[in-house]
Amino acid sequence: MVKGLADIHLHNFESSGAELVRGRGYFVGPKLIRVDLHEGGTRELRGRNVVIGTGTRARLDSIPGLEAARPLTHVEALELDVVPQHLVVLGGGYIGLEFGQAMRRFGSKVSILDRNAALLHREDSDASSALEALFHDEGIEVILNASVESVLGVSGNGVRISYLQKGDERTVEGSHLLIATGRTPNTEGIGLELAGVERTRHGYIKVDEHLRATADGVWANGEVAGSPQFTHIAFDDFRILRDNLSGGNRVTTGRLVPFSMFTDPELARIGLSEREAKAKGISYRVFKIPMASVLRTHTLSETRGFMKALVGRDDRILGCTVFGVDGGEIMSAIQIAMIGGLSYTAVRDAILAHPTLMEGLVVLFSSVPTSVEA
Repeated sequence: MVKGLADIHLHNFESSGAELVRGRGYFVGPKLIRVDLHEGGTRELRGRNVVIGTGTRARLDSIPGLEAARPLTHVEALELDVVPQHLVVLGGGYIGLEFGQAMRRFGSKVSILDRNAALLHREDSDASSALEALFHDEGIEVILNASVESVLGVSGNGVRISYLQKGDERTVEGSHLLIATGRTPNTEGIGLELAGVERTRHGYIKVDEHLRATADGVWANGEVAGSPQFTHIAFDDFRILRDNLSGGNRVTTGRLVPFSMFTDPELARIGLSEREAKAKGISYRVFKIPMASVLRTHTLSETRGFMKALVGRDDRILGCTVFGVDGGEIMSAIQIAMIGGLSYTAVRDAILAHPTLMEGLVVLFSSVPTSVEA
């Protein structure tokens, strides 16, 4: 499937009339790129505008033995031709949880280690707890507050991970190791200093709200620009660049960023979480129902999870979290309502088809809310 999608993008690119140069590119001066061509030789390209879109890669923390263990990243995990006997995952974020659950369902024993006190620790506690309960029910070992000290062995041949947990030294052994502790921008060795392009303290391209870099005529988009690490955000970055290069004035500020994690069931969020609303001192009402209150979940035999929405004093929807079947689709309906500036009562009073998952939004906003004052 991945190859098929890549072929589609390649065909679209080539049919656009743009020239595709294959090789390793790097700056050798302002807006001047040298390319070490795949077929041999070099070529230099100068443009009126240069866009940096080199993306990110899996971060390897400086843990003794980790690099030598040759851990899987999400790339190698998709290329496996065997089911790991026991997969150890470092990281309780999106990649670690999605792959961990998938491998468990393929038949692997799975252990997930995370340095934080909860999975997806930036989300509200009810979402984190629901995910932990799901993984427990599926037989996935979740080890929290785990500070990895060292790694022995090689992924695929057996690994042993030593970690500290509340001051105690512990170990876990597995056949394979997947690293999913964060991302590193691909900005080293591409001559940014020769082009006058500055980086942030975390190594991303420093850009303004128009995605302009610090050098005249240089832009960046997607993850390397520090944008939220989702394909749909990279696509929106492209639209912003396309319009700005054509004389427009589009910006990245004020975007509603949808978060979707494709575990089963899914976890999806748009707008503010309770944690964020409290940090910003925003008063809100919470509407919350179990997914079992949505009749469609019974016909799908998947009633696990909940829906939750935050509503402001003016009855506008501030945010929504869904942990449940097709959570991303439900969240998207709320996103459209938020874009349109609808009050929650407009959604509550809508006539939605029965039995559908969207019908659950009527149930959600008809429930009795609880209030949190700033």
